[in-house]
This record gives sequence, structure tokens and C-alpha cells, in this order.
Amino acid sequence: QVQLVESGGGLVQAGGSLRLSCAASGSIFSINFMGWYRQAPGKQRDLVATISRGGTTNYADSVKGRFTISRDNAKNLVYLQMNSLKPEDTAVYFCHADSYSGTRLWGQGTQVTVSS
Repeated sequence: QVQLVESGGGLVQAGGSLRLSCAASGSIFSINFMGWYRQAPGKQRDLVATISRGGTTNYADSVKGRFTISRDNAKNLVYLQMNSLKPEDTAVYFCHADSYSGTRLWGQGTQVTVSS
């Protein structure tokens, strides 16, 4: 079983930056895709960015050019560098890991709040 622990959330002013980290432990050899989703109050959980074990990335249109996802397979870490943050980026950010068999696991979430 894989466990995911996020860190790096917080409060930042609009235009600022934050970096989220997600550490995976357990049966990490089974992980293919990792990434981030976010959920604002009263809204559904939406894709932010994903990255494959080989480094192929995918971003939501709303974050392209501002957010960068990266991954360190040796350290079992995935990062989300968030620049030029906007108030509409405020949400709980969840790390996910997808196994090669298609199982998706979630972290506990970390709050990101962007003040105007």
C-alpha cells in the first residue's frame, strides 16, 4: 500500500508563489502517474497537473504557464511549483498516485489560500 503526505500549503498574497510537496511511501514501485487535484468550497475536485513516471506532464488550462509539476523518482517526491497565484487558486490541494493497475490513492490535502 502507498501512503501520500502533502506539505507546503499556506497563505500567500496574489502574485506570490508556493511550492507543494508530496512524499510517497510504501509500495512505490507500483506508482505510474502522480499529480495534484484541488477542491474549492462547494465545488468538485478538479485536475491541476499530473506527471508520469517518465516525466510526461499534463496541466489544467487555468494553471498553464503559472504552475510547474516535477517529480523525483529516486526520492519518491512530487512537487507543484505555483507562481503568479490568484485568489481563484484558493482550494485544498490533494496529491494523488495512480498504480499501473489503475488504483488511485489520495493524500490528506493541504490548504492553499491566496488573498487579494
